[in-house]
Amino acid sequence: MGIEKEIRYLDDMKMVLYDKAWAETAPDLEVYYMERGLEEKNGLRYDITTIPPKMLGQEFVKTKGHYHIGDCQELYIVLEGEGFFLMQKRGEGKIQDVYYVKATKGDCVLVPPFYGHTTINPTQERLKMGNWISREYKADYESIETKGGFSYYYTQAGWIKNRNYEEVPELRFEM
Repeated sequence: MGIEKEIRYLDDMKMVLYDKAWAETAPDLEVYYMERGLEEKNGLRYDITTIPPKMLGQEFVKTKGHYHIGDCQELYIVLEGEGFFLMQKRGEGKIQDVYYVKATKGDCVLVPPFYGHTTINPTQERLKMGNWISREYKADYESIETKGGFSYYYTQAGWIKNRNYEEVPELRFEM
């Protein structure tokens, strides 16, 4: 497997943004960058994601986000900047748990099995992070797209619940 470089554009993310009115008229700009397969060891793949500072309307820039299919875990290390890692666990037709982790350069964040996750850059600096994940993992983006994003958005006004979810636990901060 070789190195794959990919750019996530605004048009790929409009359905998961808080500020849909802004997204409808905004140009199709580059949102963030991925480099996959930089290294492989013991069935794991090492990737790097870079999220430049910007606003997506009223919302801070973020990754599109996804669930891992199966019990796959993922380990992130922040290489530059600061980020919020938003995690949510679904089950029985609702969100069972939702929390976020604030991480800065050198911090590691583990995405637990059966959780969806997105990463937010809430600063005016570039966020760069590496991650290790199984080469065999598969992602489910559709569940997040159907709900218009994760259960919470991080905006200029702070955390806002996504109204497309009927029942959502209170967001908590984890260290």
